Amino acid sequence: MGERIALACRETGAPFSAYHAPPQEARRGGIVMLHAIWGVTPHIRALSDSLAEQGYEVIAPSLMDAADADFPVEDTTPSILDARMAMGKATGWGVSTLPRVQACIGALEGPVFAMGFCYGGTTAWLAACRCEGLSAVSAFYGGDIVAYRDETPKVPTILHFGKTDGMIPLADVEAIRDTHPELPIHLYEAGHAFVAPSGHHPDSARLSLLRTLQLFQRSGGSKAEA
Repeated sequence: MGERIALACRETGAPFSAYHAPPQEARRGGIVMLHAIWGVTPHIRALSDSLAEQGYEVIAPSLMDAADADFPVEDTTPSILDARMAMGKATGWGVSTLPRVQACIGALEGPVFAMGFCYGGTTAWLAACRCEGLSAVSAFYGGDIVAYRDETPKVPTILHFGKTDGMIPLADVEAIRDTHPELPIHLYEAGHAFVAPSGHHPDSARLSLLRTLQLFQRSGGSKAEA
């Protein structure tokens, strides 16, 4: 359904690639889809396509890879994981990728929302706090949100975590909750990556995505007139 497109950061003109899925129904708004550490994988592209079928225009930017790199396939071998983690760390777990996120926001007609997973979950939190032009944000199991918990989202934001996530201690979730008691933080009977194939938990994935779409609809993402 979607296709690879080329975008560029506004300030520097630095190019990057993204996956673009146009809306297949009356348009509800735009979504910037922020990938996990693995990049714009088949799962991210399929999820983008499924949201396009519901009326959203989706752009999933490649946050870490070079503009001419192929979209990666999720590969959990230790050497690949180590390389991807090093790339993520080099970006400050999303900080230096925000110009790409901002370029995607600017490429979409409003209202524009953001959602992200794992590495992209932290990036989504940072985008909620630092980017302009968003209407709402949904962040899934962002492991480094706790490091940026003193920042405050500018737009309605919800967070999703798994109760048995071995990568994100519940103490970190409670630290975020203590800093932002007004913030909706949802805990699921699941581990890490419960929306993704690697840790998929169907009930948690379904409920968290439902809550995400409800947030987007409340924040201006109602179906446009046909």
